[in-house]
Amino acid sequence: MVKKGKVYRVGAIGFAHMHINNVLGLFAQHPQVKLGACADTVPERPELREGPYTRGWNLKHALKDLGVPKAYDDYHEMLAKEKLDIVVCCSENAKHPEVVEACAAAGVHVCVEKPMAMTMSDACRMVRAVRAAGTTMLVNWPMTWSPASRKAKALVEAGAIGRVLEVKWRGGHTGPLGSGAKHEGVSDEAAPLTPTELGATWWHYIHTGGGAMLDYCCYGAMFSYWVIGEMAISAVGLRGNLNSPFGDADDNGAMLVRFPSAMGLFEASWTTWDHGVPYGPIIYGTTGVLVIEKARSGEGQHVREEHGGGKTTLHTPDPLPQGRHNIAHEFIHHLDTGDPVHPTLEMMFNLNAQAILDAGLRSADSGNLETVDTATWCVG
Repeated sequence: MVKKGKVYRVGAIGFAHMHINNVLGLFAQHPQVKLGACADTVPERPELREGPYTRGWNLKHALKDLGVPKAYDDYHEMLAKEKLDIVVCCSENAKHPEVVEACAAAGVHVCVEKPMAMTMSDACRMVRAVRAAGTTMLVNWPMTWSPASRKAKALVEAGAIGRVLEVKWRGGHTGPLGSGAKHEGVSDEAAPLTPTELGATWWHYIHTGGGAMLDYCCYGAMFSYWVIGEMAISAVGLRGNLNSPFGDADDNGAMLVRFPSAMGLFEASWTTWDHGVPYGPIIYGTTGVLVIEKARSGEGQHVREEHGGGKTTLHTPDPLPQGRHNIAHEFIHHLDTGDPVHPTLEMMFNLNAQAILDAGLRSADSGNLETVDTATWCVG
């Protein structure tokens, strides 16, 4: 156990995912954090324009606005020279395992942004490395920090809608760097990139871990596993590139997942200008329905409980516990005290969530119903 009050030196590896702006910003604001250094991973192809939320812009934002004192060209050199305690990893999804392995070898804890990995085999590499090193890896989910999501889970556990039969989740926008892209953690709005410029980013290629299905169906896999409380059995997936000819990755996808006593339906889109209907998550039970409402102007999200016949209750979520209200505070609280982290962040929970996602992705490629592999096959 680490003595409480320790100052943690925090670094960053990977600026491909714009969530680095929010996550690293939260660590920068923590009173027990001293920012150490950062380094990007080497892109498969150079990006053509440094607009907001591109990797070059994200790196400059970390140095100029967040106060990271130094950037290395090679993260291996950074890990060798800097005495870091925690690294925030927001690389392209395909490079998560190599970053985690390098951090583990250096004895550094790591916070990986969702999804955990591109494939189940990659996720297993990460778990093996962390276990062998005795370090800690958390997988950060923006949904973890939604009070409404936690309220919905609490209502399910209290029996508000009976036994859960189905969880529906839809995530969508106009693409990570699309015309309508806006991201938490920075004030600038993204200027639209041209199709040629979008085609130079990692987001739109399968081999780098791009694509809407991986980006968004991962939320459904994680949330359904958490809420239903049992491991999935099988999945059917479908994905396609419907309007993004500048890359080979899917811009739309969907998964239908079978649990022993329930189902999950997850939709992902990078061609959505407006959801049109409540996108949830929506939890259907034997005696009622829970809908996580979209936040209204000036308000947070609410949870709507429906029982038919006009029997509606609107639940206001409780605030998140102070001192554990974001990923930086939760991670450092865990290292300081040894207390368990929120279950959705925990490594082995995420390995099972990855197994569900992986089955849907494999099905989308094979055209067959695919079995969900449990975590035990790859880590013992």
